[in-house]
Order: sequence, then C-alpha cells, then structure tokens
Amino acid sequence: MSPRDHHDDRLDGRGVARKEAAAARSVGQDFLVPGMHCAGCIAKIEREIARLPGVHEVRANLSLKRVKLIFDPARQSVPELKRAFDAIGFTAAPFDPALSGESDRRAERELLISIAVSGFAAANIMLLSVAVWAGLFEDMEAWTRSLMEWFSALIALPTVVYAGRPFYRSAWNALKKRHMNMDVPISLAVLLATGASLAQTIRGGEHVYFDAAVTLLFFLLIGRYLDQRMRAKASAAARDLIALQAVEAILIGPDGREERVPASRLKPGLKVRVLPGMRVPADGRILEG
Repeated sequence: MSPRDHHDDRLDGRGVARKEAAAARSVGQDFLVPGMHCAGCIAKIEREIARLPGVHEVRANLSLKRVKLIFDPARQSVPELKRAFDAIGFTAAPFDPALSGESDRRAERELLISIAVSGFAAANIMLLSVAVWAGLFEDMEAWTRSLMEWFSALIALPTVVYAGRPFYRSAWNALKKRHMNMDVPISLAVLLATGASLAQTIRGGEHVYFDAAVTLLFFLLIGRYLDQRMRAKASAAARDLIALQAVEAILIGPDGREERVPASRLKPGLKVRVLPGMRVPADGRILEG
C-alpha cells in the first residue's frame, strides 16, 4: 500500500470519526407545521431546512403536519430553527399532540363555517343569475339587469373576502417569503374573477361572473375540508400511538446515581431503570431483573 493510500485511510477515518462525534451530539426535535398542505410543501421544507448548518436529518409527515429534525445543538437551536421555518413561509412550533389535535379541530371549524357561508351565497347568486343563463336579458330593462348584478355583487364580495381566508392566508404567507404554493393560483383565480365582475358591474357591462367565483370557492372549500378531515383522522390515530410512548426515563449515571430525564435525551449505550408499571422508554436489552 502506498503512502498516499495510508494518508487517504487516515483522512477517511477522521471523517468517519467526525461524523460519529456529530451524531453522538445530535438531538431530535419534532415541530408542528400547520401550513403543510401538499407534497410541494414537504419537498420545500425538507430541501430548505436540510441546507441549514448542523441539521443532519429532516422528515416531514403530512398527516400529522409534523416535521422531525435531527440536529447538532452546538450549531442550531429551537428558536433558530423556528425562524428558519418562518423564512420559507411556514409557521412552526415544538410538537405537542394536544396542540396538534386542537389545531385540527380549529381548522375544521373554520372550513365548515366558510363552506356554509359560500354555499348560501352561491345558491342565492345562482337564483339571481338564472335570467342570464336563460337568455332573458332581452326582455329586461337596463336598470333591472343592473339591479340584479348589484345584488349579486353585494352577496359575493363579503363572501369572497370571508370564506376565502384559508386560501388567502396560506398564499400571502408564501408570497411574503417569495415562494409559491397551490393556494396562490386559487386565490388569484377567485379574486380576479370577482374583481373583473365588479368592474363590469360598475361600467354597466353584461358579463359578470360572481356566481362562478363564489361557486368555485364553495367547491374548493369542500375539497379542502374533506382533505383536512381525512388527515385529522390519520393524525388522531398517530397521536394515540404517540401517547403510548414514555415521556421520561430514569437514567443511571456512571456513578450509579439515578436521574429522571426526558426520554428524547436517551442515546445508545446509556443505562436506564424501568420500575414496575413504567413504560419502556427505548429499545434495549435487559441487564438485570
């Protein structure tokens, strides 16, 4: 073997040693990210967060809206990681199963109210628009047609503003960080259709699409609610499994002293005591008992 080969072996050994040392220092932290809605969100989070110094692993779970990070606490901290999420358009907080359940219930309640508002508005605007689609404008006076369009506008404008909030909020957060997500084109479509219809109403034009804008919003909200509902069920099942995990462990130090520590701080090679009735905090082998 040449001296160069010996030198390369030493370099490789040092690299492996550095990686093992970094892995030994690494800690895990789960974050709740309510703004994850699609595979594109997952790809963006895993790509951007993995670029941060000291971050060794990023795994996103769309059903739980949870992101698990493995990182070096000497190079990253939880507040810094939260700011990194914010920089790419997502709000993150340390994961708490109870907090996740409350977030799901709050999102479902908001979507249900938005569906009810948009459905009521769509039905009423369609009643006012029957004459348009039936081709009866020829038998109407101009002021009658204008009155019907203004009634439609009065119903559509507050509906679009209120019921579209789940989409606008997500789109605005993405645009603030100069990113795109699926809610940006949805928001643009609804707002542009409503704005163009309002302009036509003011000018006395014949082509208004308040019914199309509100109906589109209604069906999009139904789809978002069904998606949220399915994810909430999957999330609830996962939370039930997480609830079975041990929260803390009794760590036995080198001197034999015992200390209660969070189970997340356990690392390979440590010794723990499991008292009768306690949950086993980690995989391992029985030394005594």
